[in-house]
Amino acid sequence: MDTAARPPETAQTLDRGLRLLHLVADAPGGLTVTEAAHRLGVGRAAVYRLVGALAAHGMLRRDGEGRLRIGVGVLHLARRAQPLLAEGAMPALRRLAERTGATAHLTVVEGGEGVALAVVEPSWTAFHVAYRTGSRHPLERGAAGRAVLAGRAGDAGPVSTSGELQSGAYGVAAPVLGVPGLEGSVGVVSLTPLDVAEVGAQVTAAAEAVTAALS
Repeated sequence: MDTAARPPETAQTLDRGLRLLHLVADAPGGLTVTEAAHRLGVGRAAVYRLVGALAAHGMLRRDGEGRLRIGVGVLHLARRAQPLLAEGAMPALRRLAERTGATAHLTVVEGGEGVALAVVEPSWTAFHVAYRTGSRHPLERGAAGRAVLAGRAGDAGPVSTSGELQSGAYGVAAPVLGVPGLEGSVGVVSLTPLDVAEVGAQVTAAAEAVTAALS
């Protein structure tokens, strides 16, 4: 039997464990062991072994009905990764804020909502929008969330909104695409109307720069 093309057993187990984490994360109602085994194409015994190892590290848990759920260990890793994401995006956000004279931000999806992970205010304007890091909002409202939804549909173009999150505020945002495990957008928010064609191109370029920095 030719074993050259077969991945080492340790690598195969790691791959299955990571795939299982993704499957559970994408299942809002959790998964049974049987469902997980079917989707992974392995036996239930293999899933039980994976669950045991991942649960020991807090990555998976079983709820009262025995369904597999994401564990708090994943949330801990995500929180540890957020400062690194923000740091990688800061150069592009600074350039965007200075060029547009508007408050620039990186918004990521967390718990089905948009969360402002990094915010940069322009240094030369007399007035600008104060946008707090950690602000949360529905994806269906505001340019940042709508850009994420557009990215899910394969549209990389800029999205503009007016007054959806804050009365008198204008926003333009574009999705951050191509970063594995990340759903987000880069955008600006201003107290005055924005030229969507000009600012949209700058926001899209900044989103692409963030993708390059985080990939």
